[in-house]
Amino acid sequence: MLKNKIIKLLVGTNNNGKLKEIKDLLPKNLAIYCPYDFKIKSPTENGKTFKENSLIKAKFFSKKSKMICLSDDSGLEIDILDGNPGIYSARWGGKKGDFKKAMNRVFKELDKKDKNWRQKKIKARFVCALTIYDRNKQIINSIGKVEGCISPIIKGKNGFGYDPIFIPLGKKITFGEMRASQKYKIDHRFKAFKKIKKFF
Repeated sequence: MLKNKIIKLLVGTNNNGKLKEIKDLLPKNLAIYCPYDFKIKSPTENGKTFKENSLIKAKFFSKKSKMICLSDDSGLEIDILDGNPGIYSARWGGKKGDFKKAMNRVFKELDKKDKNWRQKKIKARFVCALTIYDRNKQIINSIGKVEGCISPIIKGKNGFGYDPIFIPLGKKITFGEMRASQKYKIDHRFKAFKKIKKFF
């Protein structure tokens, strides 16, 4: 385990939406850097799970920056689509990471499976794997999940990624319609972060 509390950290992502959400979870007195500050491009994510991809990023960015790194790998799993897009969530948006395109692809895939899916509760979840990696090769992992279902239409301008089509369990609105303060209390990233909070 890490001997001292972390006071300086590289957040291992080049995704601005993700960077903002992780920064909002971290203590305010932390010195936070991102790969962009060091002109580091993202590594190839060839893991088979969120946990593996999260570790690939944390290791890569930590070695390049010589700093402790916190990396996230997260995505949307839809039961009827055999867990897809899953670890390929960002890739469904194409080279430019266009999530409007990705959400429309989800709808297309659901149409192929079941023409009447919009009248049903399509079970889904967001999964987040967080990894802290430091240069002494210490690794800390945590996983957070939030269950819910797919909205029949894209709703809301908040958040990022698939937020406008995900309705968390027990709520009537999508993550895209929620205020950040509402979403942060229940989402997958918050649940994963709660488990490693003590290191900061």
